[in-house]
Amino acid sequence: MKKLSYLIKRIFNMDYKKFFNTINEVNKKTGKSKFFIFFDVIYCGFKYQAGYLDYLLFEMYNLNKAQRKTILTRGINNSYIKKYNDKNYTYLFARKEEFNKMFKDFIKREWILLNGSNQEAFQKFIENKKAIFVKPLNGTHGDNMQKIEISEWKDKNLYQYLMKEHLFLAEELVIQNEIMSSLNPSSINTIRVISIYKNNKSKIIAAYSRIGCGKIVDNFNAGGMVAPIDIKTGKIAYPAVNKKNMVFEKHPETDTIIQDFQIPQWDEVKELVLEAAKVVPQVGLVGWDVAISNHGPLLIEGNEFPGHDIYGLPPHRKNGIGMLPVFEKAINNKK
Repeated sequence: MKKLSYLIKRIFNMDYKKFFNTINEVNKKTGKSKFFIFFDVIYCGFKYQAGYLDYLLFEMYNLNKAQRKTILTRGINNSYIKKYNDKNYTYLFARKEEFNKMFKDFIKREWILLNGSNQEAFQKFIENKKAIFVKPLNGTHGDNMQKIEISEWKDKNLYQYLMKEHLFLAEELVIQNEIMSSLNPSSINTIRVISIYKNNKSKIIAAYSRIGCGKIVDNFNAGGMVAPIDIKTGKIAYPAVNKKNMVFEKHPETDTIIQDFQIPQWDEVKELVLEAAKVVPQVGLVGWDVAISNHGPLLIEGNEFPGHDIYGLPPHRKNGIGMLPVFEKAINNKK
């Protein structure tokens, strides 16, 4: 019944223009009739809780029934989050200043919340800093985040500008580890680590290297790339993929080979996440964004509604098998 109610809600809220654009795009890629694609998308929605974007992104049109069953779709991801994340506590992740307060021992950097009346404190905060990173209090995908070079604001009122732009959270700039910078220097290349906290134990389900490309953020939805990491070794297990499912064996700007790239201080990254997962046990399924700084791993943020769109992309699958079995095994504590 819950599954049906979710699907009905999705149907009423659907962007029908994008829906039919998806049908046209799949038609061009495959040559399959639009009539067939239309009903196959609907079938996948009811059978696998897959949205039309899932159908396109995960190339479900190329999969058989057994393979389709293994795709971690939007509907299934939503059901996990609803089950394990108590809405009364998710604000501690959704609001960035609340996250910084709650996880102060894990973010390992200075920050200040601008409230309209603390300009003097802000001036002290930026003293002896060459640059800072500023963010809105809410938002995803790295939207509206900026790197501010302090020297460029000597004759301007930076505080007023930030207040006007609603960039209320200012943070000390994270200096990236040299090895991670060799992968891509334009952004902090974070590690998305998905953890589950259940029965008083924290466990890592999966990890992905998020790699920027010419922008100050590495987000998959902002032009970045993603590649799965082998949890045991900390090595990137596949070439990187962007949102258009383009495959990159080397970074297009640095020529660094991506597959088998060793994430530095991997054991410390895992330890950081496993400890952070215990802080708010009421939010059990979290996607942590971890940066590896010149002083070691630290948290950038935690996502109480981690996006499923990086899980099991076509170039990262063996025999078409998606990530759902991996999640089910970890969540159900199966060995």
